[in-house]
Order: sequence, then C-alpha cells, then structure tokens
Amino acid sequence: MNIDFPLHFDSRGRTAGVDDAAHVRQMLEQLLFTNAGERVNRPDFGSGLLQLVFAPNSPELAAALQFTTRAAIQRWLGDVIDLRALEVTAEDSTLRVAVDYALRRTGETQTETFERSIP
Repeated sequence: MNIDFPLHFDSRGRTAGVDDAAHVRQMLEQLLFTNAGERVNRPDFGSGLLQLVFAPNSPELAAALQFTTRAAIQRWLGDVIDLRALEVTAEDSTLRVAVDYALRRTGETQTETFERSIP
C-alpha cells in the first residue's frame, strides 16, 4: 500500500492510500522541496532547491540547479523512475520544476510540474 501524502484518513477511517503513479509524484515533490538536514534519519535527503530561490538568477545558477536536482533524483528515485527531461526555472520568488519521467515498473510516462512560491 502506498500511503497518501500528506497523511490523512479516508472515508472508512483508515489511512488513505494512492496508486503507484500518484505515489511516485508525491515522492518527487518531497525530494524536490526538502532541504538537506530536514529529515532526522536521512540528513542528506533532499535537493536544496529552496535554498537557491533568492540567489541572483543567471545561466550559471540554472545550470547548477539542473545538475544538482538531476543528481538528487537519480540518487533517491533512480530505482523507481527513469528520468527523461528536467527543467528548473526561478522567477522572482517562484520556483518551477518540470520533470518528464517513466515509471520503471510499468513504463508509463509522466510529465509533472512542481511549483513553490516563497512569501
């Protein structure tokens, strides 16, 4: 069973679950928007994207974000997905990550866009 994120209960009072595709999307979102050190038992888990939202926007920053994000996805989710394309853009206080991947178990392709704004 894949537990839905954030944790909540379904109409029967049981822990809510999701299918494989939704679970992988949720794992990607957690990885992208977690900073290193936030998880007690996995202090090196995360991508560090949110730390660079306010850095001066430049081609060098975009390249660094692409590289570090791709490495984090391959390290933590490489056994679950086959990463096909990744695009990271930062505009003002909004961070947008577009990910194109295939689920290794089924071969199903997915394209997801994750976005966070920092107040």
